[in-house]
Amino acid sequence: MPRRSQKKPNIPPSQLTWSPDTELIGLEFELVPEKDCGLFPQYTIGLHAWFLEQVRSTNPELSAYLHDGESEKPFTISALNGEITSSGRQIQLSANTSYRWYVTALSSRVQQWMVQWVENLPEMLDLRNAPLQIRSVSIAHSPTTYAQLLESEHAETVTLKFLSPTSFRRKGHHFPLPVPMNVFHSYLRRWNDFSGTSVDQDAFLAWVDDHVLITRCQLTTAKVLVGKKGAVTGFTGAIEFTLAKDAAKQSEFEQLFFALGKLAPYCGTGHKTTFGLGQTRLGWSSQAIQDLPDVQTVLAKRIEDLTEIFKAKRKRTGGERADEIAAKWATILARREMGESLQVVAEDLGMPYETVKTYVKLARRALKSEE
Repeated sequence: MPRRSQKKPNIPPSQLTWSPDTELIGLEFELVPEKDCGLFPQYTIGLHAWFLEQVRSTNPELSAYLHDGESEKPFTISALNGEITSSGRQIQLSANTSYRWYVTALSSRVQQWMVQWVENLPEMLDLRNAPLQIRSVSIAHSPTTYAQLLESEHAETVTLKFLSPTSFRRKGHHFPLPVPMNVFHSYLRRWNDFSGTSVDQDAFLAWVDDHVLITRCQLTTAKVLVGKKGAVTGFTGAIEFTLAKDAAKQSEFEQLFFALGKLAPYCGTGHKTTFGLGQTRLGWSSQAIQDLPDVQTVLAKRIEDLTEIFKAKRKRTGGERADEIAAKWATILARREMGESLQVVAEDLGMPYETVKTYVKLARRALKSEE
């Protein structure tokens, strides 16, 4: 039977209008489950896929760019924010409870698509057997441009809150510390790709290293499942950056420093921001960030432990390819141990079912030989 018509999202026109010159904007979706439902721990893969399917169905050319473009991704998405608990091997959402989901655009091209998108949103966001009604949409981060960020007034410090685990890539590993060069490098990459005014990366980062100070921070680390490659170690919390007294000798970099701080809520921090990592806001907060559901923590730790075992088994072959295979074996086996079907895992990882089936057999064999 066809689904009975649902109430359209509550989108007051006055709240969802912005200038056609906009380059940056953030939207907040209120999502409400129709029933109590369970989500697989790596559900942000599903949010990512749903969003890209929305683009593909309405603008194939933009979709091809988002899939295949070699530049930075001109959007971010968050995980769900709300009352999320663990139930057995799944994450549990409660019926008739509101959950918040954030999507941002980092380029004029994406925000132009969003203008049309919000006028014709579907009634539901379906996360594999977890139907979420789109109750309302509002603007979370004000529409602006890169030039306006550069020209706007600023405080004496850049103070940031990291709401979801945040991490950087360093020498092939995760680096869960907000070192100024790493933080501002992640913002500068987006700036150089989308602002239309490229800045000398080496010169600016050398200036950051010499002049940007950490004046206070409150951080904690956690392991989280993200994307298709298993667990990431990331930090949450708050940090305050300020400039050394001699920093004003290069005023253009000082102006850019504060502009990049204002860019943070739009572009997120670090990597995997299109899978929910690195959600960032302005300001300081000493309150604890929402804990990850237990099942996510347990699964992330299991994947990490298995990855190390399989890397050791494959150390004779060595290299990046061997490490990648070890991580895939670990992810597939751990998720199978948690009760997920191999068909579902294959779909999430974008791998042929037969390959996933072979990998889990090889992983079990390698694990058995370790006992």
